[in-house]
Amino acid sequence: MMEHKKALTIKGISTLVSLFIVLTFGYGVSIWSVLIVTVILGGLSYFLGDYLLLPKFKNQAATAADFVLTFVVILAAGSWILSPEQSIWLAALISAVVIATVEYCFHIYLASRALPANNIVKADVY
Repeated sequence: MMEHKKALTIKGISTLVSLFIVLTFGYGVSIWSVLIVTVILGGLSYFLGDYLLLPKFKNQAATAADFVLTFVVILAAGSWILSPEQSIWLAALISAVVIATVEYCFHIYLASRALPANNIVKADVY
């Protein structure tokens, strides 16, 4: 259980930093908006991608799911967090690429630390 708390903390911080760099530096989105999106995205992504998909499928499939989920969440939140003259599609695409890259590395960590020993990702990495 402690490993899941540690993993969730690492995921939260890495998602927050990634979205802060892309959305705040790139698009001027407030830190509070980025924080709210991080909590929503992190919760959905950890449960769907890391907890359900990752142990059963390979890292690439879970990373692809994280890419799609990030794209959809940023797209949905775009009208709320971005001004009308900014490209919601581009912000969602850049965010999804950055988060998917971070998630790929996070999945390797997760497979070696928090998932059951018989998970398919661990066998794929080592």
